[in-house]
Amino acid sequence: MSKYFRQEELACKCGCGLSRMDPAFVALLDLVREHAGPPPGIPLVVDSGCRCAAHNAAVGGSPSSSHLVGTDGLCHAVDIRAIAPVTRFRIIASALSHGINRIGIGRTFIHLDNDPSKPPTLIWLY
Repeated sequence: MSKYFRQEELACKCGCGLSRMDPAFVALLDLVREHAGPPPGIPLVVDSGCRCAAHNAAVGGSPSSSHLVGTDGLCHAVDIRAIAPVTRFRIIASALSHGINRIGIGRTFIHLDNDPSKPPTLIWLY
């Protein structure tokens, strides 16, 4: 499914096993990783991928979160650990260059998603 991400990394962190990440999105994440730094890129640590409704509620996620399974049966979001400012910049620049235009910036992570049910070009702060 992915060159760099194991299915377990993208699955719900509560242990329920939910793992329905959009394959096209995962392919974009591979490209983001490869181009986020000098070859071979920088490792991207997934803090959150797909979420079941219970886990989403437990972490304070929005009821309409792109981490949840959408109407198409797929999850469309990840939170990538990014503590250093240069790491944030590299991830965001690479995501934008590969067409990921829904980006949330937190103190310790970057949210990336390609949710087709939401406005396609937004950047927000947590």
